[in-house]
This record gives sequence, structure tokens and C-alpha cells, in this order.
Amino acid sequence: MTTLSMLKNAFRSRKGCSVASLYRMSCIKSQTIAAAQKTYFTKVQGLPNITPLVSSVKETPEPIPTTVTGTIPTWIHGSLLRNGPGKFEFGNQSYNHWFDGMALMHRFQIEDGQVTYRSRFLQSDSYKKCSERNRIMVSEFGTVALPDPCKNIFQRFLSRFEVLKPTDNASVNFVKYKGDYYVSTETNYMHRVDPETLESKQKVDWSNFVAVNGATAHPHFDPDGTAYNMGNSYRNKGAMYNIIRVSPERDGPKDTLEGAKILCSIAPRDKSKPSYYHSFGMSENYVVFIEQPIIMDLFKIITGRLWGNSINRGIYWDPNQETIFHLIDKQTGKEMPVKYYTKALSTFHQINAFEQDGFLMLDMCCSDDGEAINNFLIQNMRQSGEALDEMYNTMSRPLPRRFVLPLHISSETPLEQNLNTRLDSTATAVCRTKTQVFCTFEDLHGEDLKDYGGLEFPHINYAKYNTKPYRYYYGCGFRHIVGDSLIKMDLETKKLKIWRQPDLYPSEPVFIPSPNAEDEDDGVILSVIITPVKDKSTFLLVLDAKTFEELGRAEVPVNIPYGFHGVFNSSV
Repeated sequence: MTTLSMLKNAFRSRKGCSVASLYRMSCIKSQTIAAAQKTYFTKVQGLPNITPLVSSVKETPEPIPTTVTGTIPTWIHGSLLRNGPGKFEFGNQSYNHWFDGMALMHRFQIEDGQVTYRSRFLQSDSYKKCSERNRIMVSEFGTVALPDPCKNIFQRFLSRFEVLKPTDNASVNFVKYKGDYYVSTETNYMHRVDPETLESKQKVDWSNFVAVNGATAHPHFDPDGTAYNMGNSYRNKGAMYNIIRVSPERDGPKDTLEGAKILCSIAPRDKSKPSYYHSFGMSENYVVFIEQPIIMDLFKIITGRLWGNSINRGIYWDPNQETIFHLIDKQTGKEMPVKYYTKALSTFHQINAFEQDGFLMLDMCCSDDGEAINNFLIQNMRQSGEALDEMYNTMSRPLPRRFVLPLHISSETPLEQNLNTRLDSTATAVCRTKTQVFCTFEDLHGEDLKDYGGLEFPHINYAKYNTKPYRYYYGCGFRHIVGDSLIKMDLETKKLKIWRQPDLYPSEPVFIPSPNAEDEDDGVILSVIITPVKDKSTFLLVLDAKTFEELGRAEVPVNIPYGFHGVFNSSV
């Protein structure tokens, strides 16, 4: 039996497994788990080179027609807005990391079964400064801007002591606050954009409204439009995690973020080395912050410029630390006294979270190590042959998992006993003390998911089922460094549906409900499909979300790089 099989059997056992034994098994070093995963996942050989997917392209500022084959439902009215890196060099200088590329915004306008396409580079200060000098002038996540060669030696030396300024290259997502669309990244800067023309309208600094030094690109929303986000603050006494709440009401012509408030501040386990996080979870009554052992060494990050090191060089994975789930009451703004622990894991995206029968179900895509960030160097993604195969096969794959967190812990709660009484669940939750619960997960997938490399970029029918019990989720399978299939998972049966074709690489799936939809999966999936083997062959794919069969596609006669996230902006 493999190490991973023993782990899975122990985690699923509901009897005879104490918290101590669960804990000992959970602390296996990351390299052991990675070795076990080589057995669990299908080993891949002969991965094709995907360099065109991470190469610079030109913008298409005016709408151009597409060629539609099949049928795009005429009830779809609106635009798919996408964001991601689109330029990876200036002059003879190139960015080192995929996350560093300049933001390129995309708009697929869908009306009466037809589609037009346009794209624009975000007119960020970073983009404009680099364009004016035709060199990299602003440091990004994985790239340090070199001293200006026009300065003398002494000036270049002093420039290494300058405080690292955050980039405003908002290349991660489109987000919406009080009716306005923004593009965002993970610094304190966003840009308000026109969702029709993609013109850059206004640079917005979160720190002008709330005391944070950044915010995620993945806010959550209550049904009334109240938005929640998270951002770190760096004070004299160290870092703090902050939950941000933005009310849905607009107060006249004031800035969209006017009235934003800090709902709660959480102290890291080490204020000089806080956790990196890309997103967070939210149920009806709680914000769920996952403090994972991807560590940001603030001293290394702050002094990195002195030694010529980029921000990512100050971020590392510590497999000896546990992952902590913090629950914050959305009404009171207070952190719950009970903390939930699990073994070291990393997560970029949550699927959903909901409360039921005294438990909070937290569903997310998890990996058993946190090295993924450093795998996305441009030089890695442009490899081919055995080098690309070896890198991919040693990566920890993301898998959808559920944690079941008991909400009612009291002085009467027994220790060393599994508190998860849900008969259909194999997850465990065991009290170590009255304020600490150790948890193990259950899989939200069948064994056949291993054939598709795990799952990331998860989406659900968000408008109707976010924070509620749900049955279906969608995502990208990753039998490559980027998504190479679209997956629909049924939580009741653990069966999946797949859309996959050779040499085609789908972006995250976005669900659009049908008018007057009754079933959860009554609607369509939109995804942008890219290929590295044929020039100007991108297309917008439309799938029937229920059957996962192709309805139609709109072929775009320009090249588009592989992007990150987006939203659908309905015009109805």
C-alpha cells in the first residue's frame, strides 16, 4: 500500500483513530507526500510546449467580429470580461514570472447569437512607465527593476535602498463594487474601467479608505450586494490580517470604496512572517480565513531590492506548520474563539462554504505542498521535452476537498472524539482542547479525477448557490502547467463530465444561468480556448452546463495569451 493510500484510509476511518495518530500522520514531510502523489496521479510524458500561451500579443482596442459555428443561445445578452498577463517584455528586458506580465483586458460581447471581441492593455502607471522608457521600470512579483543605466554609479547604488513600491499592474481579475467594474491584483491598487470600451478610468488606492496595504482579487458578495474582502496591514508591531466590508449603497458621486470598513483584524501566528493568501471562504454568517503555511518573510521582502531579489524570493513553504481556519462572525465582526487546524496544505481558490445542521462545510481546491507559486516562472512554462515532463510530474496537484467544521464547541464537548456526525461524510473533526479542533478532509471527487491532473479555477452557480448547499461545481483539469480540460463534478454521485480536445487549453469556466432556470445546472458554461499549435485560433466556447456538450464556438482571428480570471456582465 502506498503512503498516500494509508493516509487516505486513516483520514476516512471513523473509528479507532485518535487525534494524536491523525496528527502524526498529517505531519509527514511534503517531499514524502509528493512522492506518494506520483503513484496516485497518472504520470504524464510528452507534454507539448505551450510557449505561445505565455507570449506577448498586441491589443485589439476596437471590436472585431468572430466566426460562429454551432449555435450560441440567443438568450445570452452581455459580455464575458477576462483579465490576465499579455506583455512579458519591454525592449531587451523580460519578466521572470507569469504573474508579472502587463494586464491585458478582454471583452467578448454576446448578442443575438453573435460575438464580437476587443482587448486593451490596462493603462497602469507600471505599463506607461515601462512603455515610455522601453525597459522594465517597476518591480513586479518575480522581477526586480534594475537601476536606471542613465544614472551615475552612486545614484544606482542608492536606488537599491529605496523602499519597494507596490505595482498597480492589476492583471488578476475583474471585480465589481457598487456597480462599478475594476481590475485588481493583490496590492493596494485597483483600476476602475469602462466595461464596454475597456478604457482605464481611475486608479484607486485601498489604503485611502481602509488601513490595509493590499486586498485580494477575489471578493465575496452577500445577496444584497455587500462585498467582503481581505487585506494585510503592516504596522510597527508587525502584520495583521484584515476582513474588509464594503456596503452596496452608493452615496452620490463619491468614490466607490467610500464607507469601506475593517470588520475584523486577525493576528498572524508570527507577525514578521504572515501567511500568503490568494482568496478566502464565506458562508452565510461567517468569513473563513485560511492561514496556510506559505510564508511571507517580511524582512526578506523589504530588503530584497538591496540584494536584487524579487518579492517571490521572500515567500516560502513551511511543511512543518499546520493550516489554521479562522471564523469571523459577519454580524459582530468578532473572531470565534475556536480555531480549526489541519495538516499543512495550500489553497488558491475556494469552491463554496455553507452551514448545515450545526456544521460549516468548507469546500476548496487544495495541494499538499505550497511550491506552486515558484513553478510559474516564465522559463519553466516555456520548457519542452523531458524537462517540462519532470517539472510537471514533481508538482503537487490541486484536489477538491471538504472540511466539516463543528460550530457549537463548548465546555461539554468531549475531547479525542470525532464530532462529525454526518453519515454521508468521511471528514473528521476532533477537539484537542476546548478552543482547538483538528480536522481531516473528505474528497469531493472520484478516483477518475487523477486522470485529469486534479482541478483548479473552480466555479459554481454563484448567484443562487453561494453560501448554500449545492450539487455541482465546474473547473479546469490540469494535465499540464495550465488547464487542458473542462470538468463538471456532481457532488452526489462524485461522477464527472469532461470537455477535452487535443492541443486546446481552456480558461476557467464561467456559469451563466438560463432565464427562469429551475435546476442548479440549467445554463451554459463560457470558456476561452487557446491553442499553441495554430496561429490566431482562439475561440469562445459555449457548453450546455447540464449535458456538458458543445453548443457553439466563436472563433477570434487574433492571438490571446492564457489568462487568469473574469466575470460575466449581463446587459439584461
